[in-house]
Amino acid sequence: MTQGLPRVIVVAGPTATGKTDLALALAGEFAGIVINADSQQRYHDFPILTAQPAPADRARIPHRLFGDLAANDVGNAVEWAAKAAADIRAAQDQRLLPIVVGGTGLYLRVLMQGVADVPPIPDEIREAGRALLADRGNAAFHRLLAARDPISAARIPVGNTQRLARAWEVVEATGTPLPVWQEAPTQPAVRAAFFSVLIMPPREEIVAACAARFAGMMDAGALGEVEAALAKGVSETAPAMNALGARELADYLAGRLDRDGAVRGAEIATRQYAKRQATWFRNQFDADVTLGARYADAMRGDIVRQVGAFLKGSP
Repeated sequence: MTQGLPRVIVVAGPTATGKTDLALALAGEFAGIVINADSQQRYHDFPILTAQPAPADRARIPHRLFGDLAANDVGNAVEWAAKAAADIRAAQDQRLLPIVVGGTGLYLRVLMQGVADVPPIPDEIREAGRALLADRGNAAFHRLLAARDPISAARIPVGNTQRLARAWEVVEATGTPLPVWQEAPTQPAVRAAFFSVLIMPPREEIVAACAARFAGMMDAGALGEVEAALAKGVSETAPAMNALGARELADYLAGRLDRDGAVRGAEIATRQYAKRQATWFRNQFDADVTLGARYADAMRGDIVRQVGAFLKGSP
């Protein structure tokens, strides 16, 4: 039964598909509050590079969980979902419609479905795994993980140090691969009635959008953001530097790449990331509405009607 539960709108999809524009449109229409579900947009050092909502939009409409992490903070889905759940309950008390928007699939799954009840990992196992990763390097460590947990290794990019270490420590401590834990029955982070909109354009449309958006970020000052972060002491290995394009721009600033090479590398990384997101959403996200093209204002009326029907109906 969902009678009496808070109503929550979820806007999901790969990067550069217009999710923020749709979320803002819905927030304006239904007195909403926008809650971020993008792991990269949580880092406050890179509002341009991670395409966070513009200051004017944030002044006009309440926003939560954008820029809430410092560069060295390590965010995770469980910690995020607890915060998002609290924001959803607060929004209900304030008679605001929670609109959760982002492309981090694991965040959305934990919020809507729950998280695996993995036993606590002893500190010595966690530290030993990270030491092994640092000693062997990502590529060799990825091969070690593949021998023990091939499913996680297939899902995790070689460059994602945080997820590699997590998968390793879970199988090392429990003897059970992380995907097995994740498939166990769970409880959602918040009990709510969800209505989800998934934006899934064709791949060629996403590729073009990614290139255009990164060019716009460069024009808007993304390089300056990275330079300022490094100048104040942010390490090139800090979690915030996982932002798409951050490491490539750091390589340019350090003279390891020329500008064209850095831009090209960032565009490739963004396309690869968008492809992984699209695969995840296609296979693991059950949407109420799926848009087959990037969001445009012409779609607004139809989506508003569907959301309005959901809010008026008895789920």
